[in-house]
Amino acid sequence: MMSDDGRLPVVVLISGSGTNLQALIDGAAGGQPFRVCAVISNRPDVPGLQRARAAGIPTEVVDHTAFSDREGFDAALGDAIDGFAAELVVLAGFMRILSNAFVERFAGRMLNIHPSLLPAFPGLHTHRRALEAGAREHGASVHFVTAELDGGPVIAQARLAVAADDTEASLGARVLAREHILLPQVVCWFAEGRLRLREGQVWFDGHPLRAPLQC
Repeated sequence: MMSDDGRLPVVVLISGSGTNLQALIDGAAGGQPFRVCAVISNRPDVPGLQRARAAGIPTEVVDHTAFSDREGFDAALGDAIDGFAAELVVLAGFMRILSNAFVERFAGRMLNIHPSLLPAFPGLHTHRRALEAGAREHGASVHFVTAELDGGPVIAQARLAVAADDTEASLGARVLAREHILLPQVVCWFAEGRLRLREGQVWFDGHPLRAPLQC
């Protein structure tokens, strides 16, 4: 259900600094058709929570260390999300592997941003691995979340050339800058009704997407 102001309510999940969260906050403030209705972290006292509070956004911590198993944590996290009546869940640097039950609970309305050109380099340390592999191109992807780690259908990507003098830090910084453009754009498309997941296939503007959109 849309907010009273016609904007899509979005819950953002974080585990750290929240720079992609800030990009979403800035996009909403700039008139994009969504609003961040809450920010939930699995870690207390991370900088991303301060970003949310500074913007007047409700926050909640569901500390994974307080639970004996993944299923218990995921159930509590799902209840917290539902408490904010969100229509979309965005994983923005959320460093937890989610259970099948959680993924099914929010199927078709949960997005993740990943710092590689999926399916290349799923998981961690993507920039280091791209350099070690001699990749000439690198970037970021936004995808619908499925039970497979970083394996859901890719919606859109931002690409950049790997420079000869790139380090893990410099490449990561350039990719992150592109993430800050990519993620709000995809959330905007979802809010506008242009983007949906149907039977495991990304649909955009009423047609099945044959290849990831480029941003």
